[in-house]
Amino acid sequence: MKGRIVVVTGPPGTGKTTVSNIVAENIIFRQTVNMATDDFYHYLRNGAIPPFEEGADRQNLVVIEAFLEAAKRFARGGYTVIVDGIIGPWFLNPWLKAAEEGYEIYYIVLRAEKEETLKRATGRTKLDRKTNVQLVETMWEQFSGLGQYEQNVLDTTLLTPEGAAEKIADMIDKGQYLLA
Repeated sequence: MKGRIVVVTGPPGTGKTTVSNIVAENIIFRQTVNMATDDFYHYLRNGAIPPFEEGADRQNLVVIEAFLEAAKRFARGGYTVIVDGIIGPWFLNPWLKAAEEGYEIYYIVLRAEKEETLKRATGRTKLDRKTNVQLVETMWEQFSGLGQYEQNVLDTTLLTPEGAAEKIADMIDKGQYLLA
């Protein structure tokens, strides 16, 4: 095994960042790194396209691949890498390849009921309310009906962030939600 990477994903408003921070600080992991994909998008300057806009697919794949390479390096260094970001099944090919290379990769999708997700997400962004609501609804729909990855969903509707982090630590301990 080359190292452990735990992807905590889902639409905005499901608790990814809060839960990822708690998981990364969990004492069951000897050494951890908490990485946010948003940080890598902030590195883009000229020609950057908001990742949710049409035409951003190529850019988004480059960002995901750059992010994964950094995560793999930390994992090879002995760290458990907690990934906080929107990584839908449409971006899983590079992660699946990393699993084939011997990395232990967990894929955990946080999802809350739509109304709860909207309530959590709409008041905390720099976008205007209408754009934000549309974005959150679109992302929520994209993370619904995940086919084979539906088994990787953790419903956070009624969970505290600490409760969700506990469940994730337990899943990792049991080897659940590994990408094959």
